[in-house]
Amino acid sequence: MPPEVRPVWQLLRYLKVLVEQDRQLSDIWVGGEVSNLTLASSGHMYFTLKDSGGAIRCVFFRQKNMGQRERMEQGASLIVHGGISVYEQRGELQMIVDFVQPAGVGALAAEYERRKARFEAEGLFAPERKRPLPRFPRRIGVVTSAQGAAFHDIQTVLARRWPLASIVFLPTPVQGDDAAVAIAEAIRAIAPRERPEVWPDVLIVGRGGGSAEDLWAFNEEPVVRAVFGCPVPVVSAVGHETDISLADLVADMRAPTPSAAAELVAPDRVEVMQAIASMRARHHQRLARDLDAARERVARHQRAFAHALPDVARLRRELVIHSDRMRAAAAAATTRARQSTTHTLSRLQALSPLATLDRGYALVSGAGGRLLTSAAEVAPGDRVEIRWRDGARPARVESP
Repeated sequence: MPPEVRPVWQLLRYLKVLVEQDRQLSDIWVGGEVSNLTLASSGHMYFTLKDSGGAIRCVFFRQKNMGQRERMEQGASLIVHGGISVYEQRGELQMIVDFVQPAGVGALAAEYERRKARFEAEGLFAPERKRPLPRFPRRIGVVTSAQGAAFHDIQTVLARRWPLASIVFLPTPVQGDDAAVAIAEAIRAIAPRERPEVWPDVLIVGRGGGSAEDLWAFNEEPVVRAVFGCPVPVVSAVGHETDISLADLVADMRAPTPSAAAELVAPDRVEVMQAIASMRARHHQRLARDLDAARERVARHQRAFAHALPDVARLRRELVIHSDRMRAAAAAATTRARQSTTHTLSRLQALSPLATLDRGYALVSGAGGRLLTSAAEVAPGDRVEIRWRDGARPARVESP
């Protein structure tokens, strides 16, 4: 059976997949000297990284090299981070670079700077997302090791400053290969999003001092993401004052030591009691001033009232006199109006046509009730109505 002949592209595609799936080659630091540096119009950088034993082509894409271009120059000694891939069109290995650091910094420090730049670009360290700490916490969460001195120091400070708060302690390893995942799980467990009723008011995450390698768990992505996603304010206290971890940068507040973190989250009960006593004293003083002012106002009104009593008596007498005069005037006006009305009514009754009926006269009205005053207003056959004093009767005109 003849051997299978593969096309070149298929072989290179297989090698590309094989290389990119190797985890040791997808997250790697390489050190060397920059040569053949080319800055394309697109903003991408192409260069060769070489040392005395070999060379590898590198590409540094625009979206990754922004803010790091000043480190790139011909002949510079760098350590670069990225992943190995295969450039199929030329059939050669190349490194896809995402971060560069000057040589001599050290791989651990370079990795710290690379992660810091990435998280900062994502906005994890933004000052505007930092939350204030509660003034009087009732529950204080602590995530640290049960073996170290950090938890003992935190307990001591909290007992002295603010014994009213209860401590929710979740022990976890703080160094070693599995420490980062354990710390992240403890942060999520102490403040589960689905159970806000069990959340502490504030959370302390940290450990005591140690080497850079000992503190490295607090630079790992799981811890940084867990602190960023914690639903309550987080105080990070990792190592000593000169140690600044990525957890410190993403936390709502950084403390130089675990003891300092406890002082940050807990008010001093002595100061609180003094403040309450001062507030009580100020309140009593203000109340006393208000009472004195009220007494003075009452006394002033009493003096004014006493001074006005003679005037009040005089005004009362004048009011009685004017009231009597107004009542008399009203009665006289009423009498005059009644007399005038009676006189007018008499005159109207005298002028009424009905008054003549009492003297034996009659009223004749035609169609529509119109009074007839002349015989010429009717003709034979017309219907009329004749009204006497005690009633009316219809009639018909017989002759002219």
